[in-house]
Amino acid sequence: MKITYHGHSCVQIEVNGKSLIIDPFISGNPAAVTTVEEIKTDAVLLTHAHMDHILDAAPIAKSNNVPIVAIVELAGYLESKGAQTIGMNIGGTVDLGFAKATMIHAFHTSSITLEDGQSIYGGTPAGFIIEADGRTLLHAGDTGLFGDLKMFGELYEIDLAILPIGGHFTMGPEHALIAAKWLGARQVLPVHYNTFPPIRQDAGAFVQALEEAGIRGSALEYGETLEL
Repeated sequence: MKITYHGHSCVQIEVNGKSLIIDPFISGNPAAVTTVEEIKTDAVLLTHAHMDHILDAAPIAKSNNVPIVAIVELAGYLESKGAQTIGMNIGGTVDLGFAKATMIHAFHTSSITLEDGQSIYGGTPAGFIIEADGRTLLHAGDTGLFGDLKMFGELYEIDLAILPIGGHFTMGPEHALIAAKWLGARQVLPVHYNTFPPIRQDAGAFVQALEEAGIRGSALEYGETLEL
């Protein structure tokens, strides 16, 4: 299994020649090293409706002729824009054939920004448990620290936890370290940092704190890949 970091909260998970991409925000990220046109995938998963998570979802889904998996309200909106969608909700599981995705709750907000600048309800923010090829990954989405992360650690043996560390809009490094411990994650990939000035963080220091706690950490550069 390969996990490629495309920047911000966007990761692509590849297993047995198939892949899924989560929260594609590439064309709007000046630091991106991959173009939207270069993305080849079999599914697009969205944690919530904020533009820095959904900007390139429809173009990628359409160019690859694949579905977008999202909370029902967001799925309905994107379907109205011509995308294939699979609407789901918290606690549900979608079988993609090569991977199963279970939607879990996150503590954040979620709204769709329209072309005129207005915002409409985008459904409940979420995260995902991804199970594929004997591995279990958790993408927390945008969230603050909350106690049910302990429950997910009890329910699943998590090989990789993908956690936001930027602060300001999500939990910061200190709370992300607690989350990693509660989850019992074998390895942690920090995301959602350094894209904008308010979320600047030292990912290297976070990885060092993880390792001091006995947890492997990997702070990837844009376009870099790790293997599980």
